[in-house]
Amino acid sequence: MFERRTMMPVSAEELCAWHARPGAFERLNPPFAPVTVEERTGGLEVGARTVIRGVGPLGSRWVAEHTAYEPGRMFRDEQVSGPFAKWVHTHLFEPRGEHSELVDQIDYGLPLGGLGSFFGDAFTVSTLERMFNFRHALTRNDLSRHAQYAAKPRLTVAVAGASGLVGSALIPFLTTGGHTVRAVKRKGTEFDAKALEGADVVVNLAGAGVADERWTDDRKRLLVESRIDYTRKLIAALKQSGSKPKVWLQASAIGIYGDRGDEQLTEDSKVGEPSDRGAAFLAKLCQDWESAGNEASALGARVVCLRIGLVQSANGGALSKFLPAFKLGAGGPIAGGKSWQSWISLEDLLGLILFAAYQDGLSGPINAVGPHPVTSAEYAKVLGRVLSRPSFAPLPAFVLRAMFGELADGALLTSQRVLPKRVSELGFRFLHPMLEDALRFTLGK
Repeated sequence: MFERRTMMPVSAEELCAWHARPGAFERLNPPFAPVTVEERTGGLEVGARTVIRGVGPLGSRWVAEHTAYEPGRMFRDEQVSGPFAKWVHTHLFEPRGEHSELVDQIDYGLPLGGLGSFFGDAFTVSTLERMFNFRHALTRNDLSRHAQYAAKPRLTVAVAGASGLVGSALIPFLTTGGHTVRAVKRKGTEFDAKALEGADVVVNLAGAGVADERWTDDRKRLLVESRIDYTRKLIAALKQSGSKPKVWLQASAIGIYGDRGDEQLTEDSKVGEPSDRGAAFLAKLCQDWESAGNEASALGARVVCLRIGLVQSANGGALSKFLPAFKLGAGGPIAGGKSWQSWISLEDLLGLILFAAYQDGLSGPINAVGPHPVTSAEYAKVLGRVLSRPSFAPLPAFVLRAMFGELADGALLTSQRVLPKRVSELGFRFLHPMLEDALRFTLGK
């Protein structure tokens, strides 16, 4: 038997409702041990069925069915087929005055009988500890964040760039909070404009990955077209349909500031006019991206430009590229370790998007970064400590330039010490203000 209990800041009924809403399973899927959903039928009711598969070549297939359900109080799922000899998972929502206690009870058996228990039980318990520590912390944090806006109307949100790292996490974060979300589906340069109609908020995250490939002329053209041209098409479609969203949340990046050394940068700082060719391209790309998004003000929308830093998630982004080397003990600081890296946890970025959607007086640029940027040397030190690995192997600038060309100077070697001045003054509360907090959460450490 395994059991985990955690107090939650809402009633048992609301706790159960959160689990019953679309996206709850996706929200609880840990980034350090993700699974893919192959099939799902029903909700929490008896007979509902879910088929999942672990990520990777050795990922096992798991079929589970719900065998008990009491609205507002509990539900139970049992393994039909999968890696365990037995798996019965009871989710309890127990009233505790105005609040509640979330209880996960798992009655499990390992394959191969006593031999499996002898060799596998310690590993199983450790894995369950990691998983449910993450799941309970995420549930509590999400409920607390959504409770701040309980008195405000639920929103209809259209998300462009829904399949990316941020978009794919944003949708279940919003749907479990009771909001209606539509993904703006895209095929090449075309998209489904109906998803935009009637939206209260448009979140525009669309754009090809800046650091995914070398910056050839063709790649640069794609980076521009997938951001600036696509943003203008979205706004033109809204004008043609007559829909007028109240809020337009436009993705941007801290690359807009260029390479600035040790200078502390806020939203009041000048944007980049660097002499370096690569940093100049990225700075101009971000400026043009924001300019295109600001055209939504002609629709009467309140426009907020999110200048996003390095998003910390084990599921993607810069961290996922660093991890293999660091896990092998071969990670270390980039180019001497003096450049500044401004980062934000994925969970805080999601919270910041919701905050910006509801903050009526907020418009213009905001720095979507955590309050404590670090140098490359400090980043390597903290990541090594979290992984319990050495982190002294340097990565010289000339190696990065040989590997990535202009991209290295444009995005990987730049120094940007960016601070979230505006949202901090408005009272936004970061869940992960320190880098170590963010890394331990997403890595399950």
